[in-house]
Amino acid sequence: MIRTLLTVALLMTCGQALAHKPSDSYLSLELSGRSVTGQWDIALRDLELAIGLDADADRRITWGEVRQREDAITSHALSHLQVSMAGQTCTLDPVDLRIADHTDGRYAAITLRGDCPTYNPRLVLRYDLLFQRDAQHRGLLRLGWRGRVESAIFSPARRELAFDLGETRPLRVAWQYLLEGLWHVWIGLDHLLFLAGLLLPLVVRREAGGFVPAPDARTVVHEVLLVVTSFTLAHFAALSLATLGLVDLPSRWVESAVALTIVFAALNNLLPIVRRRLWLVAFGFGLIHGAGYASVLSDLGLSATSLALSLLAFNLGVEGAQIIVAALFLPAAFLLRHSRIYQYGVLIPGSLLVALIGMIWCLERMTNQSLMPW
Repeated sequence: MIRTLLTVALLMTCGQALAHKPSDSYLSLELSGRSVTGQWDIALRDLELAIGLDADADRRITWGEVRQREDAITSHALSHLQVSMAGQTCTLDPVDLRIADHTDGRYAAITLRGDCPTYNPRLVLRYDLLFQRDAQHRGLLRLGWRGRVESAIFSPARRELAFDLGETRPLRVAWQYLLEGLWHVWIGLDHLLFLAGLLLPLVVRREAGGFVPAPDARTVVHEVLLVVTSFTLAHFAALSLATLGLVDLPSRWVESAVALTIVFAALNNLLPIVRRRLWLVAFGFGLIHGAGYASVLSDLGLSATSLALSLLAFNLGVEGAQIIVAALFLPAAFLLRHSRIYQYGVLIPGSLLVALIGMIWCLERMTNQSLMPW
């Protein structure tokens, strides 16, 4: 319970970026001997924050404004990327700049070409774009050589990645996406708030005559496992369908719907509409949350094997993170379920705060405008 309460409290001091889709860039490199070619897609919204693109301050970034800042864009990007073989730095030069559309907006797509002093199967990539500004930023890498494809993720804790071009290690890919699944929930405040909305009433639910505490711990554990597993299965299904291109929904509307699931889960604690089988609600909302993250994998262009491993590992990470959150929250909540402190001091104000923040997020995502002052 302490972790959940701290999470809710910290929301009031968090930055605006937490209410939106985490920042990503997409780096695709192809190696042929000593030659390096590729493309690096960086969100225009991120470049605007980093170097400024909107010259007339009309909140619309045009192609003309991007072209005017082409040198600044490419120099800024390449100053945060280094490729080396056997300790010798490879050259990387921008060849072209264009606009690419991803599911969550427009990106500057930089075409790259370079050479390494000598060929060596020991390849090291160093990436530190935007990490100082946004700890949630991720650099999503697709690396191809000799018909093989491997994916990896750069993060503030993993700014340097090493590859042995003589072998492929699928388990390393799976391990990285497992960690990303864990991290996705832990720093994804929409996930944590949604979980809080579903977990709060599992130990005590509101009825017309007051509050009804859960009868025993076994009932609570059973309900928690149903809710968490249902959410993860739906998350996996939606993420898989969207990543495979079978479902394609506008990112803004999906992100707005994610915020509405938070509002519903919180208000349902105060004015119960769904009193039983909350796992069905969790499953339905899991479909929406899964679709909200689909662009991260679908835009990478992974091979079928890498994609399957990444999807499975990522969702196992999500499941594990949710179980950890529940395990931290439930023991104290269960012990306090008969207490008026929990019923009137945690459940009611906590649900109201979660509903308020969810509604603000929804309006921000629908209008693409910041409504919070921080």
